[in-house]
Amino acid sequence: MLSKGDDYPIHQTAEPVAYAGTDRNFYDRYFFNGYAPDGSGFFAIAFGVYPHLDVADAHFCAIRGGTQHCLHASRKLGMERMDLSCGPIRIEILEPLHKLRVVVEGEGISADLTFTGRAFPIEEPRFTWRVGPRTIMDYTRLTQNGHYQGWIEIDGRRESVASGTAGTRDRSWGVRPVGASDPQAAGGGIRQFFWQWTPVNLPSRSLFWHLNAHQDGTPWNTRAVIAPDGNGAEAFSEFEHSSMDAPPAPGTRWPQRGTLSFADERFEFEVLGRFQMRGLGYTSPKWNHGLDHGTLEVEREDIDLAAIDPARPDNLHVQLICRVTAATGEQGIGTFEQLAIGPYDPLGLQGLADPA
Repeated sequence: MLSKGDDYPIHQTAEPVAYAGTDRNFYDRYFFNGYAPDGSGFFAIAFGVYPHLDVADAHFCAIRGGTQHCLHASRKLGMERMDLSCGPIRIEILEPLHKLRVVVEGEGISADLTFTGRAFPIEEPRFTWRVGPRTIMDYTRLTQNGHYQGWIEIDGRRESVASGTAGTRDRSWGVRPVGASDPQAAGGGIRQFFWQWTPVNLPSRSLFWHLNAHQDGTPWNTRAVIAPDGNGAEAFSEFEHSSMDAPPAPGTRWPQRGTLSFADERFEFEVLGRFQMRGLGYTSPKWNHGLDHGTLEVEREDIDLAAIDPARPDNLHVQLICRVTAATGEQGIGTFEQLAIGPYDPLGLQGLADPA
């Protein structure tokens, strides 16, 4: 099966590009978020390709007032991985690893947004996680902070993104749970998963930190990176040892605040707002990544953020918009993402989704 990708020198094996190994959970994904300098006007985009499931899906969300407006789309992939459109959402790669464009037009939601990177993307440590004999995750991710230009329109009300609007994009590819759940998962499936991620836009540099940890708090993947503007990987500073103090808000598993420390750096996270990741398909009962919706299905969803039940499993995954202040007084804006499934001893979390 030949596809457009076969005309580019990107092959990794003797197979055509349409074939991606043998694991049915292989995926290839884009993610973007953005926010104004004061933390308002949050928006996010996701686009995923699942070669062995022959599915592509995409999502766009924007918060206005207390409502998170979401647009979901899914289609048959047709084994063509170079087509970065899914119904009303498409991605254009204007300059690889530096500038990308997202265009949206459907169900009363429209947008035209161009992302420009501040520095070369960072390559995070390879994520490999096994439960018993089964490999649950095995993927690589690049992450990049940048600025946006463009506009978003919701139900006829168009607003230009504010001057200085910044955000983060990532690209990941490999294996993670996608599509219909495994009816015979080894060890009974995933019973515990803990993830935190804090991409931050500071005045002249970017901060990236993430943590995957076992129930007792022992990290299985973590690192902090400082990336000065306009530089490549040779100018980045990497730190393997760090600590995050982030107690949950009462009655939830969501962080109430955060203090991140590593080497001689310390950053305080003040929560300004909340974004529900299920709006991008993450843990969504209907729009979870890779589910088969047929030839093409498009749906709008409007989430009242004040009415969210924090103990419902599909509401555990959040990105918190934060004002971030360094010990030196340097101040920036970023997100604090968390997904805490099951028990996590350092925060006193018990059960599958019991609140703190």
